[in-house]
Amino acid sequence: MSVFGAFGTRASSAAAGTFEVTRSKAEWKAMLTPLQYKVMREEGTERAGSSPLDKNYADGTYHCRGCDLALYPSETKYDSTTG
Repeated sequence: MSVFGAFGTRASSAAAGTFEVTRSKAEWKAMLTPLQYKVMREEGTERAGSSPLDKNYADGTYHCRGCDLALYPSETKYDSTTG
């Protein structure tokens, strides 16, 4: 399957409103900081360069805060200079 096919499948699932991780609004708010909640649940953004993760280059695998799935290994992280 092509990368585009994999993304297309995922997008279709999300568009349909079906998710493997489901939590109530209260559960999300309990596990996330206010800024994390705004970004992850309300489509907010952080001010460029303001995230403590921007300069984090620790070894390991980065995980999604919402579902704990592995996102990418630290050796593939790069500085896009966009904040």
